[in-house]
Amino acid sequence: MPANTSEAAPAPSLFSPVSLGKIELANRIVMAPLTRVRAGSSGIPGDLIVEYYRQRASVGMIITEGTYPDHASQGYVGEPGIATDEQAAGWQRVFDAVHAEGGRIVLQIMHAGRGTHPDINGGRRILAPSAIAIDNKTFTEKGEQPYPVPEAMTTAEIRAAVKNFVAAARRAIDAGADGVEIHGANGYLLQEFLSPAANQRTDEYGGSPHNRARFVVEVVTAVAQAVGAERVGLRISPEVDLGDVFETDRDDVLATYGTLLDQLRPLGLAYLSVLHAEPGGDLVQELRRRFDGKLIVNNGPFGGQTTREQALQQIEAGHADAVVVGRALIANPDLVERWQGGHPENEPRPELFYGPGAEGYTDYPFLEAA
Repeated sequence: MPANTSEAAPAPSLFSPVSLGKIELANRIVMAPLTRVRAGSSGIPGDLIVEYYRQRASVGMIITEGTYPDHASQGYVGEPGIATDEQAAGWQRVFDAVHAEGGRIVLQIMHAGRGTHPDINGGRRILAPSAIAIDNKTFTEKGEQPYPVPEAMTTAEIRAAVKNFVAAARRAIDAGADGVEIHGANGYLLQEFLSPAANQRTDEYGGSPHNRARFVVEVVTAVAQAVGAERVGLRISPEVDLGDVFETDRDDVLATYGTLLDQLRPLGLAYLSVLHAEPGGDLVQELRRRFDGKLIVNNGPFGGQTTREQALQQIEAGHADAVVVGRALIANPDLVERWQGGHPENEPRPELFYGPGAEGYTDYPFLEAA
């Protein structure tokens, strides 16, 4: 007797496979991009970073910590880069280690924009859409210091930044990354262009929602053309007011991110990653419709540490195709096994999130050692 082909396909679960473009995930748990500042002054991933990512290879996909495409865009002391061949070679060791464990890994490309300091980026210029400083302090090699007033980027500098994103993406793919994620969130350069608070330009990159979205469209389009759209994701965080971006007008947010995604939709990107307090809410789901592709979601710091129950609910409710998890994966390298079996979890140690060593980084126990 032939198989009954009329039966509905089983509903997806957190532990079922999914494809994001050309990236095949064994499950729908995605490791969030987590700044951990363990790359030293060289920005080259070393043995410690290789081991950290290798330990977490059982997730469906790892998104690396934010990685600078050029030296001036470095936002943190100890942040890794993808600006040189030596840095790319360090990342190749990471990618090889994750692949040897059967995992998938994409590299997040992050330009800090005005969210840096000359004592972080080697004394280089600080560039942003407009000459407006963040009203806060940042940690530098000389201790805490106020953010400086950035220089407003010229059109030529905007074009150069696009080229640097493309060069970084090519280095990452050539080194063996399964894909790249463009960081358009968390108050860094791309979101600075999207935000009317940070972008007060009067040229073709400022003013209207369409103009404020222009730079992000150009970056993502150029990277997609260079390495293949099916290996490119974009991260956004509408209404998440980090780094003084202040996206407080829901109508403007929808107009800005709506036109952004309308223009990116024809590319066929691998995925859209959204950080928002309400992943199942009207805004995120409307942006999902405008994007018309795979959506991965992260409620970030808003609801505390992501729990197994929350992750299951996001998938079972159909709010997303995969769930991005941060702190639970910092503390539990074998989180997939723990969640599948309903096992207890290690508690994260926030005081060790940032620092140079293995403690609080690669020393969290696995189930068999717990």
